[in-house]
Amino acid sequence: MSLLTLGKGVGRARSAADFGKVAVLLGGDSTEREISLLSGNAVLAALIRRGVDAHAFDPLDRPVQNLVSDAFDRAWIALHGPGGEDGTMQGALEWLGVPYTGSGVLASALTMDKLKTKRVVVGAGYAAPEYAVLSSAADLQHALAHVGLPLMVKPASQGSSVGMTKVKSAAELPSAYAEARAVDPIVFAERFIAGDEYTVGVLGTQGLPSIRIQPATEFYDYQAKYFRNDTQYHCPSGLEPQAEAELQAAALAAFQVTDCHGWGRVDFMRDRASTKFYFIEINTTPGMTDHSLVPMAARQSGIDFDELVWRVLETSFVRQRK
Repeated sequence: MSLLTLGKGVGRARSAADFGKVAVLLGGDSTEREISLLSGNAVLAALIRRGVDAHAFDPLDRPVQNLVSDAFDRAWIALHGPGGEDGTMQGALEWLGVPYTGSGVLASALTMDKLKTKRVVVGAGYAAPEYAVLSSAADLQHALAHVGLPLMVKPASQGSSVGMTKVKSAAELPSAYAEARAVDPIVFAERFIAGDEYTVGVLGTQGLPSIRIQPATEFYDYQAKYFRNDTQYHCPSGLEPQAEAELQAAALAAFQVTDCHGWGRVDFMRDRASTKFYFIEINTTPGMTDHSLVPMAARQSGIDFDELVWRVLETSFVRQRK
């Protein structure tokens, strides 16, 4: 039974004291630990600059029960990947009665699984690339026939493009499958959409300005996301007003149909030939590094990094102890 109750909406803090003692959850033991530490430390510094009584809390080093024994009032979740972004930590916090930022257990668990999220979004009537589940190496030929080349091979429940490969020839498919299978037992192949990648940050009930991403690599992979300096980001994205409105509506609809809350990011590809937008995935705890996209879009809306971190922390007010 949950020890938290949901309020009607996100409240606003009048002062830093309204938040009480805040744990910034960072690190963890997923493949995205490195990025989580970068995000979490950036968040922690922003909260401290705003006068919040904030402290780093790494679940790899300390039992999560210490959040209660150390008298934390709420948690800013900056954990990426399994164990932090997949509903596991959200469930533990629900049980402990510690309010937290962002989406709840259901939405976090669902959207961490790209395959299940795709099924829900497509079931709600939105477009996503054709795909085939790769349950074993025996499914590779079916994927080639059903999806075609080029295609993307993806592990279902990893973020930051970990284990993801663009496959341009049949000979590349077995090794791509093995790489994805090494980090997740559930793997799928997805039609590669030739065109531009767009992302829409969500803050509260509003979509932030879209960003068009131009990686120098084959696709927007782990290195391009966090470490390369030749990835180009266009914000505003350059979309015509009607297309921007269409993309914003699709992002908010995907967020709503998957029961997401508070903040996040929705990614799309736009087919170069048809100009149609295809849903790719939802991130319920996006990166908060100097390369990250939600802070970039927020700046375009006049929200600086510290204010963004503050507003995300305000999303924890929707969950309060009973």
